[in-house]
Amino acid sequence: MTGAPGRTGRSVRSSGQGTAGELLELVRSGRAVTRGALQQATGLSRATVHQRLDRLFRAGWLREGAGGPVGSPLGGRPSLTLEFDGSHAVVLAADLDTRHARAAVLTLTGELLAEHSGTLVVEDGPEAVLGELGGWFAELLVKAGHRPEEVCGIGLAVPGPVDSGTGRVVQPPMMPGWDGYDIRGRLSRAFGERAGAPAVPVLVDNDANLMAYGEQRAGHPDCSAFVLVKVSTGIGAGVVVDGSIYRGVDGGAGDIGHIRVGTDALCRCGSYGCLAAVASGGAVARRLVEAGVPAASGSDVRDLLAAGHPGAAALAREAGRQVGDVLATVVTLLNPGVLMIAGDLAGTAFLTGVRELLYQRALPRSTAHLDVVTARLGERAALYGAGALVVEHLYAPERVEERLSALGV
Repeated sequence: MTGAPGRTGRSVRSSGQGTAGELLELVRSGRAVTRGALQQATGLSRATVHQRLDRLFRAGWLREGAGGPVGSPLGGRPSLTLEFDGSHAVVLAADLDTRHARAAVLTLTGELLAEHSGTLVVEDGPEAVLGELGGWFAELLVKAGHRPEEVCGIGLAVPGPVDSGTGRVVQPPMMPGWDGYDIRGRLSRAFGERAGAPAVPVLVDNDANLMAYGEQRAGHPDCSAFVLVKVSTGIGAGVVVDGSIYRGVDGGAGDIGHIRVGTDALCRCGSYGCLAAVASGGAVARRLVEAGVPAASGSDVRDLLAAGHPGAAALAREAGRQVGDVLATVVTLLNPGVLMIAGDLAGTAFLTGVRELLYQRALPRSTAHLDVVTARLGERAALYGAGALVVEHLYAPERVEERLSALGV
């Protein structure tokens, strides 16, 4: 996943400033990649563009690429293109599930350099889990051949609703003991202690949000309304509109697993009748156990589906129909161009069930231009999304100015 597809960006000319950060944004987005194009886009003089680019070159954030085509019919030297130099720093990313986690070192352009996955149980609590993640990151940096000082930020995906302003999870049904905990501070300290690193910014978001962000940027950059539904231990959705994650007022958008569907099944949130209580990977696993088939979690259901177990396939299809019924409302409300199914149950049986009810219940106009697909990036989607979130945050125009000043350039 390279570059920055899916960013809509704002008009730099409209700001009347053309700061170094805004010039960098034009280069990163591909809207202006030569000095002349930057002058035209911003209305700045040649000398001012040169001065602001010089700051970016001294910071190591820009480099000159190959010459572009000659613009004049009279010939002459081709204009040198400008490129974002993604080699000056790296990003750490982790995807935390209920009983498993995955961590990685990524370049600023989304190339995966080193990766580790293993058992981490969220019920062990944030102090222990985040401490362990800090150790994973330290080991991965050594494996990737990078120094702790080269890390510019950490992105973390968690299986619960997140207040993006504070980075704290809010009443997470599947994360007991995490409500309101300072995840950012603890993970930054854990990494610093294990790697001997300076403090770095930590960004936290819901796993379905970051999966949607990673998948949309990688495979559907031109889709202006993108929805991903993750069906694993629980059920959640991520929504990307015009290249940005839609989170709602306080991070609760997309929590479709707790929509009531008219059953009396008890959900982990304490309510009855939630979609997740009857159609998640955990719910399917419980029904398999009742039928005498060992299955402790959604990942066990995934393994049974991969092995062609007929009972698991039948239950997955039924779960897909229940989710599809809810998604008919989601599709009618949001009118997305892509609806992506991801997670442990994202196979043929579940997808068939989703399509059966979705197309039956949704208005034809809502589905006329809708592609219903399965995930492309697989288990790494949230890692890519978390890495991209950090990069977009740190290299946003307003933060570029702050960071350049801190570097003294």
